[in-house]
Amino acid sequence: MAAKLKKGDKVVVLAGKDKGKEGTISSVDPKAGKAVVDGVNMAIRATRQSQTTQGGRIPKAMPIELSNLAYLDKNGKPTRVGFKIEDGKKVRVAKTTGDVIDA
Repeated sequence: MAAKLKKGDKVVVLAGKDKGKEGTISSVDPKAGKAVVDGVNMAIRATRQSQTTQGGRIPKAMPIELSNLAYLDKNGKPTRVGFKIEDGKKVRVAKTTGDVIDA
């Protein structure tokens, strides 16, 4: 199935401990159906010091289910994403307004 949410999309969290928070998708795992959103679903990871990085308790964004995310359209409102064929190309479309996302 084609990806409804992609890297770089602005999204809002619909459910969970971070409900209502907004962020940008930094990576998507379509096989697992999860995405990593900057600043959302943070976990503290204790890491050892190495030659290049400082050790200690480092916050890390953990994956969140794609079903708990909604795309933010240009008006800043959450919307579902659908597909439409335009000029022989399959494009993503915001369900609420009908605007093409990938222009």
